[in-house]
Order: sequence, then C-alpha cells, then structure tokens
Amino acid sequence: MIDWGTELDLLTGLLVLVGLVGVVVQVLPGALLVAGAVVLWGVLQGSALGWGVVAAAVAITVVAQVAKYLLAGRHLQRGGVPNRTLVWGGIAGVVGFFVIPVVGLPLFFVGAVYLAERLRLGEHAAAWRSTVRALQATGLTILVELAGALLVVGAWGVGLLAR
Repeated sequence: MIDWGTELDLLTGLLVLVGLVGVVVQVLPGALLVAGAVVLWGVLQGSALGWGVVAAAVAITVVAQVAKYLLAGRHLQRGGVPNRTLVWGGIAGVVGFFVIPVVGLPLFFVGAVYLAERLRLGEHAAAWRSTVRALQATGLTILVELAGALLVVGAWGVGLLAR
C-alpha cells in the first residue's frame, strides 16, 4: 500500500468539483470525470478499502447512466416526442456550442427541437409542448446524473474517513 498523501486527495477533490460543475452545466462529461477521479484515487490507494470505493463508484455511475436514459426515454415517449427530434437537437446543440461558446448549446438545442417538431406537427402549440417535454427530459437526465455523481462523492468521502 502506497501512501499518496494529501496531494492525491486534493487533486481528486478538484477533479470531482470540476466534474460536478460539468454535470450541471453539461459542457463536460461530468459524471464520468467524477467517477474517473474517484476510481483513480481508489486504485492508487492500493488497499481493499480503495478497491471497494472503486467498485462502488463504477456501479453507481453505471446505474445512474442507464437510469437517466431510461427515465428520459420514458418521459419523451409519454409525450410523443420521437428520438429523431432529439438527435436533431443534439446535433444542433453541438454546432451551437462552437458557434456561440457555451450558450449556443442550449439555444441551438431548443431551436432545433422546436423546428423539428414544428415541421413534424405543423402547428406552434403542439411543437412547443414537445419542446417543453424535451427540456423536461433533459432536466431529468441532469438530476439523475447529479444524484449519481453525488453518491460517488459520498462513497469517496466514506473512503477518506475510513482510511
């Protein structure tokens, strides 16, 4: 067992903090960054406790990632929003991120979802309902991902305290 000291804890904490911001802002793959930092911390601990934290972090992250897609998909399906609408929104969001850094992502996403649904449905009210439904699903994914990332942080915290 190697004692990596406080520096590893601080670096892990910094990466976890950046990851949590990434979950909320949706610019970085935040949950994966949180999990990756905690996994690296656990592996470098080289102890049974460290490996236990690694197992917990991976399991929690996998469950949260699967849950966010299942819940969002169910929410969209109930609202009658097709997957292709979200694909268009996602593509436009990525383009928007580079056209107008950071704020272009949500603006282009919403615009593309509305446009795709307006073309599909032919009327403003129905297209706007679908757009709102897509935004609700996006918010739901952020909440589930944040909850999962916070549980990973909790597992890491237990590992820090138990060390």
